[in-house]
This record gives sequence, C-alpha cells and structure tokens, in this order.
Amino acid sequence: MKSAVMKPGMDRQLKNYTSFGQSVRNSLTMAYRGLLKIRRTPEQLFDVTLQPIIFTLMFTYIFGGAISGDVQSYLPVIIPGILVQTVITTSIVTGVQLREDMDKGVFDRFKSLPIARIAPLAGALLADTVRYTIATVLTFAMGYIMGYRPDGGLEHVAIAALLVIFCSWSISWIFAFFGVIARTASSVQGISMIVLFPLTFLSNAFVPVKTMPDWLQWFVNINPISHLVSAVRELANSGTVGWDLVISLIGAVVIVAIFAPITVRAYMRRT
Repeated sequence: MKSAVMKPGMDRQLKNYTSFGQSVRNSLTMAYRGLLKIRRTPEQLFDVTLQPIIFTLMFTYIFGGAISGDVQSYLPVIIPGILVQTVITTSIVTGVQLREDMDKGVFDRFKSLPIARIAPLAGALLADTVRYTIATVLTFAMGYIMGYRPDGGLEHVAIAALLVIFCSWSISWIFAFFGVIARTASSVQGISMIVLFPLTFLSNAFVPVKTMPDWLQWFVNINPISHLVSAVRELANSGTVGWDLVISLIGAVVIVAIFAPITVRAYMRRT
C-alpha cells in the first residue's frame, strides 16, 4: 500500500488548526488563573459587590421622589441604568490589572513558557466576564429586594443581562488597549474615567432625556450608553426588542473589530 502523503496546503491548515486550538486552551488556562486570583484576594470583588448595592440605594432614594414621584415608580427607570453604569465601569479594571501585571513582570515570565503569546491577554479579558456577571446578578437582585418586578419576564431579563455583559466585554478591549500602551496603572484608570464618566452620566441612565436642556439632549440621544440603557429597559420592563438593541450589538461588534486587532498588535510589540 502507498503511504499517505500530506499535501503542503493540508499541512499548513493542520498547523493553523493546532495553533488555534492551543491558543484557546492556553487562554482558558489564563482565565482560570484570573479566577484563582479573585478567590485568593476577594477584595478585588468589592467594586462589583458593593457598588451595585450602594448606588442602587443611593440613587433610588435620592432621585426617586423628585423624578418619578415615588421610589417604586422610579425602579423600572433606575435599575437598568444602574446595571449598565455599574457593569460598564467595572470593565475599567481589565486595563488596570493588565498594566499592573505587565509592570510586575508577570508577562515576562509567561514569555518563557511554551504557551500562545496572546493567551495572557485573552485569558484576562475572559476572566473579567465573571465580574460582569456578579455585578449584573447583584443589581437585579437588589432591585428585586426593593420591589422591582420586571414585566418582561425572566427570559427577557436574562437576555438583557447577557446584552450588558457582552457590551461590557467589548468595551473592555478599549481599556485593555489603554493598559498596554499606558505607562502606569493609575494613568490607565485616570484616562478610562475621563472617557467613561461623561458617557455614563450624560445619558438617560438616571433621568428622562426630556428634562435636560435642548443643547444637551442631542448628545444624550446619540450616546451609545443611552441606547444600551434603553435596550435593557425595553427587554426587562416590557419584553420587547427595538432598534436600541440592534444599535447596541452593532456598536459592540464595531468596538471589538477596531480595538481587538490594535490591542493585540500593541500587546505583541510590548511582550
């Protein structure tokens, strides 16, 4: 019998497939490392555990009566807003921790290991989805304790939660890019807050757009955070899917398409 001879093209495809499979396995291993860090230093979860509780109580009881007349009427407005604001803000940690690991030389040690070079970056981004999930669950749970009963049903609440988690993961690529190119972790946090602070507060997350000055409404209406908040409200409060959901998904995909390649390229140059 003639021995099978692998063609050059098939050999190249097999190598690419093997390389991709190794990258996925290594990335999952690095993600597990990130989860172990959280277990050993649980104070890393203070922002995703305390912030949803504090912000929900504070904003609801401060603004509830003034905006909606009472707290119960304000809950369908504020819970989706707090959810988006909290989870999106949590994505800043991705860039900060990435910069800290690079400063400590952790990534230099990874270079000496027989793993895919992209694995530490991909693993960090993947592990942070656990943080987004915790913040999402706690925000909805806090709202439920305070009397929030979303009319959209559990299935639409779950879709809204997945939407926020996916969009936050997409935005984390921006902050990962800052983490790679910045010189210090504090500068990453400062730059990220400058970008995120006006986007989250100059939105429809906390107050109706119609109560704002005309010159501000145009920015709020095109603000991507406003579209995400509106999509979550439509899903959770009425169980409907509108253009805000489509716009949010398109925006998230565009962010990944732009920032994932340039982040990976910058990361490869640094490591």
